[in-house]
Amino acid sequence: MKTMILAAALALAAFSAHAGEPIEGDWKTASGETAAIAPCGGSYCITLKTGKFSGKQIGKLAGTDGSYSGEITDPAEDKTYSGSGTVSGNALKMKGCVLKILCKSQTWTRL
Repeated sequence: MKTMILAAALALAAFSAHAGEPIEGDWKTASGETAAIAPCGGSYCITLKTGKFSGKQIGKLAGTDGSYSGEITDPAEDKTYSGSGTVSGNALKMKGCVLKILCKSQTWTRL
């Protein structure tokens, strides 16, 4: 019985180590504003909580295991780009592209 419990605990620990990092939560953007990422309709919506555009939804990403893709909007220019996000610990690397050629990246920090 002890062996079975130990094996189950080791399997769970191994699975947890390979599980992707959650994207949900509050993040400090590269411009210093706070963005909330929360589930919405099978995806994750990104909404600004502070700053000039507070309350505006600026993106929608779908995915799992720490890797997400979808659309991201630059609120200052009101332009939407294809985007992606990759979570690694307390860092979220966001990337937006025009025609998959011209891309810009920034890193957000988990609050």
